[in-house]
Amino acid sequence: MLILTDQNYKESISKGKVVIDFWAPWCGPCRMISPILEELAAETTDVVFAKVNVDDYPDIAAQHGIMSIPTLLFVKDGEVKDTSIGLIPKNIIQNKISGL
Repeated sequence: MLILTDQNYKESISKGKVVIDFWAPWCGPCRMISPILEELAAETTDVVFAKVNVDDYPDIAAQHGIMSIPTLLFVKDGEVKDTSIGLIPKNIIQNKISGL
């Protein structure tokens, strides 16, 4: 899983399909969705799975208006195509990825 920072954020999401997980270590639902995303990352070769710790990089979260975590952004070629907020099941995440 790619860790996004202020330094690599723009370049990392500019090409291809990316699922970005906005999370924090103290967030229970974030810890629950993490294994689902890791499983999908192992199963899906044409999508990059990335994480943004909102405590460490609040500017990236603010740029996307992130108010609740976990929030997933589904990005294609730098453009946000879909979002989800909260803990959601694997099949819904897969469906959103299919729509990219």
